[in-house]
Amino acid sequence: MPYIRIEITREGVTPDQKKQLIAGATELMVRVLNKDPATTFVVIDEVDLDNWGVGGLPVADWRREQAAKRKAPG
Repeated sequence: MPYIRIEITREGVTPDQKKQLIAGATELMVRVLNKDPATTFVVIDEVDLDNWGVGGLPVADWRREQAAKRKAPG
């Protein structure tokens, strides 16, 4: 009985996109591990952006740094 937890930042993911994530994650378990889709559970947790960090920074700051790096002359 697989349990799949998907965590994403809360940034306007639509119900249709969530539906696609659930279907895709379930299909992956069926295809790779031969699991029964009827007993495969998928939970999507949306996390506020200020509660998510990467590279030691809040996501918003990390994204600003990445954007600045892309714009910097090189």
